[in-house]
Amino acid sequence: MSAGASSSQIFRQPRTVWAVAFASVVAFMGIGLVDPILPKIAADLDATPTETELLFTSYLLITGLAMLVTSWVSSRIGAKRTLLVGLALIVLFAALAALSGNVEMVIGFRAGWGLGNALFISTALATIVGVATGGTASAIILYEAALGLGIAIGPLLGGLLGSISWRGPFFGTAALMAVGFIAILTLLRSEKTEKPTPIPFTAPFRALRQPALAALAATAFLYNIGFFILLAYTPFPLGFDALGIGFTFFGWGVGLAITSVWVAPILTSRLPRTTVIAIALLVLALDLVFAAFAIASPAALVVAVVVGGLVLGVLNTVLTESVMEATDLPRSVASSSYSAVRFIGGAVAPPLATLLADTVAASTPYFVAAVAVLAATLVVLLSRRALARVNGGVEPPRVEAQAIALGDA
Repeated sequence: MSAGASSSQIFRQPRTVWAVAFASVVAFMGIGLVDPILPKIAADLDATPTETELLFTSYLLITGLAMLVTSWVSSRIGAKRTLLVGLALIVLFAALAALSGNVEMVIGFRAGWGLGNALFISTALATIVGVATGGTASAIILYEAALGLGIAIGPLLGGLLGSISWRGPFFGTAALMAVGFIAILTLLRSEKTEKPTPIPFTAPFRALRQPALAALAATAFLYNIGFFILLAYTPFPLGFDALGIGFTFFGWGVGLAITSVWVAPILTSRLPRTTVIAIALLVLALDLVFAAFAIASPAALVVAVVVGGLVLGVLNTVLTESVMEATDLPRSVASSSYSAVRFIGGAVAPPLATLLADTVAASTPYFVAAVAVLAATLVVLLSRRALARVNGGVEPPRVEAQAIALGDA
């Protein structure tokens, strides 16, 4: 598919797709929403930087673990009900987080928020791919654009509302998710998304035995360490107020959205997907090394953040496309397995970053992030044979047979 054709087809979608995409934007806002208010939460709730980073960890860890069962849930109660349950949980726990009296309560409610997020996100991807027009590639680009837009708006909203009170972003998310709930309830037709055959509970776990999916999941685990160190740790060395941090990561998210929609299709139309992933990972590693050396310069850190967003837009889109094409597994199973490992990698990064900064040096987290991203590059390069199908090649018969058998399980 050409880049021009892809761009034109993305926006020719039924209302149901736009309803899910809107709710996806709001769901992904939750990832970066707390970024601008981390220093404010630390000050107002008398918390350490590592304790505030656990706001990311509890959210991402529960999101990742819960994603291992979302395909099982959605195959039994239906995609629409799963989406609605996920949205309702986000509304509930975002509101409870806003009403919390200490950082431990916020951490706990963010975990509940992560459960709702897991039910929604993996089901939303499978729903958009199943309902959207223009093919799988266009649907994934639309989904990743929603991700980028949500990640962009999240820090901006967090900065704007967080400049008033750290509670404001949580109340704001609860209100927007309520709007998303109504949109899904009224616009998404159940018959378009129902799965007639229940998926086994063990399917997402067994899916990780697939060499291609395991390689992509390992790559995502490692690169998400770099991703979330850049996202969650950078507000501390930046030294900006909530609004300044919000605008910085708004630029990061806009860059991510732009490259997701326009740059990733251009690159994959000219180069194999694994080559695009490897190159993007190397550029991200260099960007993280630059951030480490520029730790004392807020302006240079802003540049590193925005460049990181541009690279991550390419990575997110191409990796997601690869996951959808790598096996013959049901898309909901592949998405759940991959996303679980991906988010668990993100959960490890934030507290690790602040611990390294406290015990070694402020620049150390960026060096560790760069090493993790380089390790992800090595995984891709060593797995080229298993990933042949991702590049349009043919998998060995044994690998293809395993995929078919697991899909039929």
